[in-house]
Amino acid sequence: MSLKPTPRVSIRRLRRIGKIPSKWKGVCMDGSDFNKSINCNRKLIGARFYPNLETQTNPTQAHGSPRDSVGHGTHTASIAGGSWVPRASYYGLARGAARGGLPAARIASYKACTEEGCAGSIILKAIDDAIRDGVDIISVSIGMSSIFESDFLSDPIAIGAFHAEQSGVTVVCSAGNDGPDSYTVVNSAPWIFTVAASTVDRDFRTRIILGNNDSYEGSAISFSPLKAGERYPLASGEKVAS
Repeated sequence: MSLKPTPRVSIRRLRRIGKIPSKWKGVCMDGSDFNKSINCNRKLIGARFYPNLETQTNPTQAHGSPRDSVGHGTHTASIAGGSWVPRASYYGLARGAARGGLPAARIASYKACTEEGCAGSIILKAIDDAIRDGVDIISVSIGMSSIFESDFLSDPIAIGAFHAEQSGVTVVCSAGNDGPDSYTVVNSAPWIFTVAASTVDRDFRTRIILGNNDSYEGSAISFSPLKAGERYPLASGEKVAS
């Protein structure tokens, strides 16, 4: 997400979203704790889930649901198409306007994973559904570990993305969480637009003071209410292991 000043008029204008385009052929599916007539609207225009995945991995979820139960889907949807949020901050730090990449974008959700993981067949099914539904861009925040990444001919994300590109749909994927070491980028097929998770134009600095009154400043965030108390000497771990 980017953090930068924005005119108030832009925020007001983006609150008005027009009718859903006629080319949209997708659906909103009812499910556990999700009512399509209430939860879908002109912003969230589509919501699919795949019951054969949810019922296999979580038998108590008898009918499944498009609802995001862990926050990851909501987070990535906000990064892609979240509206302007003025005066956003982290407990008062880095205050500014936060927004997604394209605030005017509409969102269609395809719940292809559960907390237990993602089946390649379901990923391919979700990409095919998205293409048929009429999306313009597919954003995939899924990726294998860079250690176990498959080659392009056996990677379901690479295969599905190739099919999407052939159908005129751009595919944007996350580059993974294993960096910043070399050779850790995933979803690197040449037909995928692969991006890092985020950038921030803020620098968070915190100063610590040692017992001899030497002070050191580094990148950190501290809201500790602790005041100076009893002091102890620094020691190496090998000397205090016991």
